[in-house]
Amino acid sequence: MQPPREDLAPPKDDPYTLEQLKAFDGSDPSKPIYVSIKGTVFDVTHKKDVYGPGKSYHIFAGKDGSRGLGMSSLNAEDAVPDYSALPENEMKVLDDWHSFFSKRYNIVGKVVDLPEAVAPKL
Repeated sequence: MQPPREDLAPPKDDPYTLEQLKAFDGSDPSKPIYVSIKGTVFDVTHKKDVYGPGKSYHIFAGKDGSRGLGMSSLNAEDAVPDYSALPENEMKVLDDWHSFFSKRYNIVGKVVDLPEAVAPKL
């Protein structure tokens, strides 16, 4: 497991829709690779060996796959943003992933159109 990074940039809160996020799935080498967890968008480009096309965690690139992360699932149908039905133990797994990413990847924005069940309450 990679150690936490000390050189992370200050978090950004640039808005992204789920549709816009799709452009950052690693299929265009001129663009960064983004992964969203619970609506927080992380730049995972420096781990192309894991999140790039054909790699083990590419299923999460260019989308918010929170439910799949909580379930520890690599099935495409689970890599969706609505994690509202996760049981407590899987919510902990999801929260642990969010914490892990927060310490290792730059936060570049927020998803602004999460499903209502998991959208932040304003």
